[in-house]
Amino acid sequence: MDNSGNLFSLANSIHAVTSPFRNYLNELYEKYRSLNDGAVADYIPELALAQPEWFGICVITSNGKIFEVGDCDKPFTIQSISKAFVYGLALEDHGREYVNGKVSVEPTGEAFNSIILDEKTNRPYNPMVNAGAIATTDLIKGANTTERLKRLLEMFKRYTGRDHQINVPIFLSEKATGHRNRAMAYLMLNFGMVSERIDETLDLYFQQCSLLVTAKDLAMMGATLANGGINPVTREKAIDEHYVQDVISVMLTCGMYDYSGEWVYRVGMPAKSGVGGGITAVVPSKLGVGTFSPLLDAKGNSTRGIKVCEDLSQDFGLHLFNVAKSERDLQAWIDGTNEDEW
Repeated sequence: MDNSGNLFSLANSIHAVTSPFRNYLNELYEKYRSLNDGAVADYIPELALAQPEWFGICVITSNGKIFEVGDCDKPFTIQSISKAFVYGLALEDHGREYVNGKVSVEPTGEAFNSIILDEKTNRPYNPMVNAGAIATTDLIKGANTTERLKRLLEMFKRYTGRDHQINVPIFLSEKATGHRNRAMAYLMLNFGMVSERIDETLDLYFQQCSLLVTAKDLAMMGATLANGGINPVTREKAIDEHYVQDVISVMLTCGMYDYSGEWVYRVGMPAKSGVGGGITAVVPSKLGVGTFSPLLDAKGNSTRGIKVCEDLSQDFGLHLFNVAKSERDLQAWIDGTNEDEW
């Protein structure tokens, strides 16, 4: 390997130190690090081992500039955040219309693990609730579990630029306690929404949720979607650009569990959360955000992560439907080109 990657990383490190945007993120980190609202997920014993003080914020621009503060390299399980990206792979495997015939894209005010299907079509409501995610995972091509898992791991590597591991204890815990998900799968089998390989698909689903990531990975995944499906650092295509719109549309309307409507109203960035404490958010053509804090609110979203994204959206006018000029010029803060801004 040549030195271009090292030089790029060095340039990023120097830039991150001198940019006023890094100072902003440091202030944001200090503002919310003492926020102790919420509780660590404990329905799986391994998840309960997370420390409440863990907290990281990472922002990566669509041209590959990296800004991070706090525990951005602390590994944790991706959980439900995986659903958005597996949905993208299913779209590439089968196309929009076929996938839509198995999984709808309608928001639901129900809890993410509700055993409920659309009464008219018998489809799960969207790919971000458990039933929809199981149906989406069932669509991933491959001759067996190993081949299908390999394809998922390769897909995540294209988004993050690095290899990933499965947290085996969490996978085994998910599998041992996943009776509700089995009930959903068999209900969908009854209506022809999933294939008969129930056990294989559920193993794959539990494994994808047990993938180890970091806040930096989540920011890179968001930045890749923001960059039209191209990883902004490796320049590798992670997803066909024609399906990016589908993925981030469903993230916007359904990605934050039954807080999604409030999220669109207050934050307005396509995003997906997970009970491991992560949030990934996308500002199309601009940047990706990754946050990590295992303290969750009653709906399963990271309390600190929500606050960070709210501030970023409001301070820099990042709401998707914002038409007012922001008081802060994001690009000037990132580049450090306008000292009057900071």
